[in-house]
Amino acid sequence: MANEEIWGYPTGSGYETGSDLVGFKVEATDGDIGKVDEHTDEAGTGYIVVDIGVWIFGRHVLLPASVIRRVDRDGETVYVDRTKDQIKHAPEFERTKQPRDTGYLEQFAQYYGMPHM
Repeated sequence: MANEEIWGYPTGSGYETGSDLVGFKVEATDGDIGKVDEHTDEAGTGYIVVDIGVWIFGRHVLLPASVIRRVDRDGETVYVDRTKDQIKHAPEFERTKQPRDTGYLEQFAQYYGMPHM
């Protein structure tokens, strides 16, 4: 997957531009991993930030929009195509960094752009 493609919400995922996903449960391929803490759908930088505090106290990870398989509005759940371990081992999201900084986002693109582990 090209780095620029990693930040777009997949067609057919059920995500609608401008939707608010904050508070939605995040479901990995092997179970619940946390809740959406924030998200953006800006062109070229679409992502969700997941609070995985259930697993690691106070930890947040950034998931590029392309890993979203499906958004269930009624069930308030975002389904992603990564396992809990893949998400837990992702680079930590640092609020003090600028998410729109391409250098900062590159570490996530490299991690998630890798073939499924």
